[in-house]
Amino acid sequence: MIGSHIDTVRTGGRYDGNYGVLAGLEVVATLRDAGLRPRRPIAVAFFTNEEGARFHPDMMGSLVYVGGMPLEGALATTGIDGVTVGAELRRIGYDGQTPVGKPRVDSFVELHIEQGPVLDLRGLQVGVVEGVQGISWTEFTVDGVSNHAGTTPMELRHDAGYAAVRIANFVHDLALRYGGRQIATVGAMRFEPNLINVIPNRAVFTVDLRNTDERLLAQAEADVLAFAEQTCETEALSLSHRRLARFEPVAFDPMVIDLVEQETAALGFTHMRMPSGAGHDAQMLARVCPAGMIFVPSVKGLSHNVREFTEPDDLVDGAQILLQVVLKLANRP
Repeated sequence: MIGSHIDTVRTGGRYDGNYGVLAGLEVVATLRDAGLRPRRPIAVAFFTNEEGARFHPDMMGSLVYVGGMPLEGALATTGIDGVTVGAELRRIGYDGQTPVGKPRVDSFVELHIEQGPVLDLRGLQVGVVEGVQGISWTEFTVDGVSNHAGTTPMELRHDAGYAAVRIANFVHDLALRYGGRQIATVGAMRFEPNLINVIPNRAVFTVDLRNTDERLLAQAEADVLAFAEQTCETEALSLSHRRLARFEPVAFDPMVIDLVEQETAALGFTHMRMPSGAGHDAQMLARVCPAGMIFVPSVKGLSHNVREFTEPDDLVDGAQILLQVVLKLANRP
């Protein structure tokens, strides 16, 4: 099986996910045009809701496919716009009847843009992906008391917005303090009543933590929660939180990693082994079969951005590697 996803984020570009699907179709077309019939059949897949921006968690389609999330739970998931996954699938005519959760996949390879600056900065053509870092998404809600912004003394406030900003600052500093491959982001935040002259009585925000080390990722989660609880206690605020997504780091299959590297070298492309900073469907397929990924450069490291771009020659190079890797996997004894 080869492929990726075709959903994107609102500020996304044209390459994230789509490239892997189109390259997969090109591989199949090339084999058909050449009259080649491998020992194993080849399927091209594209999975629903890989991004998780509208419906949580991310990689939802591949997670359901491998049996990691009940279909009923996924269909009942409500998005940020108040609509469920099931309702939207029915609306667009994609409410299929094929059973899920019992895949029979020999192996899975996903071709993708890097979505980061490493390959571009180093002038390398290919990334041989060794695994995907762990991901933790949490939504925090801080409740305080609305009051007049001009008449309420600072020491008498129960300012939910102030606490949220303090926690967000802590999250940023935590990543710098941990160093290594620790990443931390507060990507969404909203205040209520969200008026310039009113002290917020509620703040809702998200924390995105990522690390290739499960122990450090769990420690970062604990540190953020402890600081949030301490801050809210000091300011006489109430705090609640809910997990949106949590995936441990995934190591790809050594056989697939080695094969990608061998075929990359055989074609003469400069390359390096590297982890993926973003989540991908391949990490879900790794639960049920040998899986791996191939990265090509993202110009200036831009992704989830309308200026996302990969040079046409790099797109072709990645597809050439995918073709050779697929042939080797599909023709194994």
